[in-house]
Amino acid sequence: MRWAQRLKRVFKIDLDTCPACGGAVKLIACIEAPAVIAKILTRLRSQDLAAARAPFPEPRAPAPARRFD
Repeated sequence: MRWAQRLKRVFKIDLDTCPACGGAVKLIACIEAPAVIAKILTRLRSQDLAAARAPFPEPRAPAPARRFD
């Protein structure tokens, strides 16, 4: 049994089908080296922190309410 089939059977995670379009998914890499995984996760966390620190756009005044004539 492939690991993707096991994940689907145990955790109901379907890695063979794209959740957006329903098409087949092709595995292009399997990263198993702990050092590489740590490096990728560190990079993703730094991107999340940078996005969290991004300034919000300037507030705008609300559109004027239409009054009854």
